[in-house]
Amino acid sequence: QVQLVESGGGLVQAGGSLRLSCAASGSILAINAMGWYRQAPGKQRELVAIISSDMSTNYADSVKGRFTISRDNAKKTVYLQMNSLKPEDTAVYYCNFRVVLPILPGEYDYWGQGTQVTVSS
Repeated sequence: QVQLVESGGGLVQAGGSLRLSCAASGSILAINAMGWYRQAPGKQRELVAIISSDMSTNYADSVKGRFTISRDNAKKTVYLQMNSLKPEDTAVYYCNFRVVLPILPGEYDYWGQGTQVTVSS
């Protein structure tokens, strides 16, 4: 059973920084993509950043230049460094791993439980 555990959320003033982490446990053959999504109250979940197995990255326009995604394959962990935070970054942040399992064919998506990020003005 694959599980993702997030940490690092909290309350920060505008202009501040936070670092989110998401670590996977369980039997995984490969992690193809790792991503961060967020969902603000009354809004749909949106992609924040994604990093592929070749370390290529993509960011939402709203966070480019402020957020940095990185991964540690040995630790099965993805990070999101968030700088220059704005009140509009307030949301529940979810990590997502697209993995290959040892026995089953294909790819499977797993989600973290979510961590609250609140940015005060």
